[in-house]
Amino acid sequence: MILIDQAEVRARLTYELCIPTVAQAMKALSAGDTRQLLRGIIPLAEGRMFGVMPGAMGEREAFGAKLISVFPENFAKGIQSHQGVVVLFDPDTGAVACVAHAGEVTAIRTAAASAVATDALARPQASRLAILGYGEQAETHLRAIRHVRPIATVTVWGRSPERAERFADHMSAETGLEVRAAPDARAAIAGADIICTVTSAAEPVLFGDWIAPGTHINLVGSSHAGPTEVDHELVVRSRFIADSRASVLAAGAEFLKAKAAGLIDDDHIAGEIGEVLLGRVAGRRSADEITVYKSLGHIVQDLASVRALMALTAA
Repeated sequence: MILIDQAEVRARLTYELCIPTVAQAMKALSAGDTRQLLRGIIPLAEGRMFGVMPGAMGEREAFGAKLISVFPENFAKGIQSHQGVVVLFDPDTGAVACVAHAGEVTAIRTAAASAVATDALARPQASRLAILGYGEQAETHLRAIRHVRPIATVTVWGRSPERAERFADHMSAETGLEVRAAPDARAAIAGADIICTVTSAAEPVLFGDWIAPGTHINLVGSSHAGPTEVDHELVVRSRFIADSRASVLAAGAEFLKAKAAGLIDDDHIAGEIGEVLLGRVAGRRSADEITVYKSLGHIVQDLASVRALMALTAA
């Protein structure tokens, strides 16, 4: 059995490796080649959660599960908010083949999935990125998105101006890009071509009447039915692409609340990102269209990422 710790995941699961790996996993999911259950989440005290995500890459391919805890306050303490393991089983013997650090895999593959969606849906020359949130996913999203678009400027906003400034300084030094903190969310997204929402907000922080034609938005922060990062109008105005239709209908909070308000129905989900990648569904249809990718995360992304890491280890 191979053990892959946090440091090794961070060193080896590069975006050059993870972005195409996740793209293939999402195509397989939409093609019906993978099998997975909807994630099980147990709410804990003080907004914390414990999740179980089982799945299989195919009938005769690797299978496994992710066991993950989410403690949102951890990041302020310098600890990852997501803690746990991804366990990969050998499809020939049923034995445990690999155990990998789930927090680091999740951090990288989630941003890689947004990069896949951005590459498929954003305008080709999109160069201005706005990030709402300044935690770990803000860092990984900045790193990932610049692999698929010629990002020149980045603006960030969060509830703490001091932490937003620290994020901007840190990521400017790391990337060499112009990264600046904005005084409020509306200022942060003004002029942006690409917006990533990676907050822990319970109520909307981004509103439809702020969004310029042609913008692409990755909705990432809310991973279960409840907290919403954007308002109804943004959902209604957008060409709405799911990572998984079934998951959005079960747990996509922004979509479900707009639906409950009678503003949309299930057909408002234009397709899955895997269907766009397979050429079965159109992605962006015009330069002025507003596109939204709703990310909830899937075990096949984790399994594919860990399988890729195992191949590197074996080599």
